[in-house]
Amino acid sequence: MNMKHLTQSSLLFAAIAWSFSAQAVPVSLTSLTGLVGGSPAATAIYRADFSSVGIFDLASITIMDNSSRLGGSPGRFSGFDLDAIILSNISCTTATCVTGLSGFSLFDYSSSGTLFTPGTQRTPMDSRLFGTDAGGMNVDNAVATLGNFDGNSTTGPGANGFVSMGDNGILSFNLTSRVSTDGLFMYLGEVGNNGEVAASSIAVSDRPVSVPEPATLALMGLGLLGLGFLSRRHPNG
Repeated sequence: MNMKHLTQSSLLFAAIAWSFSAQAVPVSLTSLTGLVGGSPAATAIYRADFSSVGIFDLASITIMDNSSRLGGSPGRFSGFDLDAIILSNISCTTATCVTGLSGFSLFDYSSSGTLFTPGTQRTPMDSRLFGTDAGGMNVDNAVATLGNFDGNSTTGPGANGFVSMGDNGILSFNLTSRVSTDGLFMYLGEVGNNGEVAASSIAVSDRPVSVPEPATLALMGLGLLGLGFLSRRHPNG
C-alpha cells in the first residue's frame, strides 16, 4: 500500500469513527454455549439484546475492532474475523439454536449495504484482507457469506465463509429498512473463538452510516497536517 492510499484510508477511518461515535449506542454481548461453523467448526456466537439499548428504531450496526493485536492470525487474517451477523426476535442460549434461525431480511451484505474501513495487517502482510474484494476495500460476500454461520476456521487453503477486518478495522451495516428494537436480538459469530469479539466495540444507531464527504476528509487532512507540523516544530516539547 502506498503512502497516498494509506493517508486516504486513515482519514476515512478517522472520519467514520468520529461521525459514528457522535450518534452511536454501545452494545453488550453475551457468549452462547457451543461452537458452530464449517470445517473445521470453531465459530463462537454472541447475542445482544436490543430491547435495552435506548433507541426505538434500528437503522445501522457497526463493529469496530480494537483488539490491539490480541488473538487471531497475521497477514490477511489479522483482526476480528466475522463469520456472520443476523437479527431475530427469538432468544437463543446456544450456538446450535442460532444456526436454526432464518433471521430477518434486513441486511444487504454487498458493498451497497456495507461500509468497510480495512484495518492494518500484522506481518507478513498480504495484498488484501481475507474475505474482501480485489481492491481490498469492500467485503466480498461470495467468500464471506455473512448471512450464514459457516466459517471454516483455518488460515490454510480451505479458509472460507468469513471476513477478516484487520486491526482497528471498522465494518458498518446499513439495514434495508428500520426495525423496532423491542424484542430484537442480534447474533454475530467470531471465527476461531480467540477473544477478538471481547476486544471489539459493537454499536448501533437509529441513523444510517454514511461515507464522509470529500470536503470533510480534506478538512481532517489539513488538521492532521497541522498537528504534524506542530510536532516537528517542538521536537523536545
